[in-house]
Amino acid sequence: MKGILWAMLASTLWGISGTVMQFVSQNQAIPADWFLSVRTLSAGIILLVIGFIQRGKRIFDVFRSWAAVGQLVAYATLGLMANMYTFYVSIEKGTAAAATILQYLSPLFIVIGTLVFKRELPLRTDLIAFGVSLLGVFLAITKGNIHELAIPTDALIWGILAGVTAALYVVLPRNIVADSSPIIILGWGTLIAGVLFNLYHPIWVGAPTITPTLVISIGAIVLIGTIMAFGALLHSLQYAPSAVVSIVDAVQPVVTFVLSIIFLGLAVSWVEILGSLLVIVAIYILQRYRSDPEQS
Repeated sequence: MKGILWAMLASTLWGISGTVMQFVSQNQAIPADWFLSVRTLSAGIILLVIGFIQRGKRIFDVFRSWAAVGQLVAYATLGLMANMYTFYVSIEKGTAAAATILQYLSPLFIVIGTLVFKRELPLRTDLIAFGVSLLGVFLAITKGNIHELAIPTDALIWGILAGVTAALYVVLPRNIVADSSPIIILGWGTLIAGVLFNLYHPIWVGAPTITPTLVISIGAIVLIGTIMAFGALLHSLQYAPSAVVSIVDAVQPVVTFVLSIIFLGLAVSWVEILGSLLVIVAIYILQRYRSDPEQS
């Protein structure tokens, strides 16, 4: 129960961060390139400082092997950079609620990748989860009307890409995390992403007008959505297995929906709510029975 509560806190913090991100991208009209340069560079530095306090010079252990360095760079670019960019643009073009639901499909993409690249036969529950999730996404993005999208097409495409990159974000660092610390790998990955984002768009170029609201908003995203959320998730793994923790991820889209309705004036129909709930149920089925295949 303690592990579940910490995992729920992590998901809640990510849900809050997603809502703030919509406020930054739309209400503050902050360009994606500048925002991501600031977010990743600052988060990477903070995480590595925390890692250094915990592990000292061992934070550099990951660079002792070229194979580990390659995996770290792949994680930083194909996982972190790609996911942060696609998720932010999906929110910018649509809503945080829709982007969160589409990104929440990442476990489904992981299973599909396993089936395709490892030639595994799908479990019966895989097929059920796939069908339920497709129905849920259809209802959430069309309100049940096949001739009308509830979100712009480009927001839908970026949201699906956010789901794919979120799957890469989970899969790519598995080997190097086992030999190091998750917070150190996240720190190096975020710092590498921050350096690359700044090479493309330095934080001092085209910076928006810095206001107290903007500083507080970006600070909330970095601290709440990166440092605190990931810290709570790591703490939860000390008390509960990852299969249980991952199921609790369903809290994130629920929190984002509720906060978007309360603070951002998001108008949703019962069809969209039903669709979102079906996606959550589908991923629960997938993760529940993938962790115990004998029950499927």
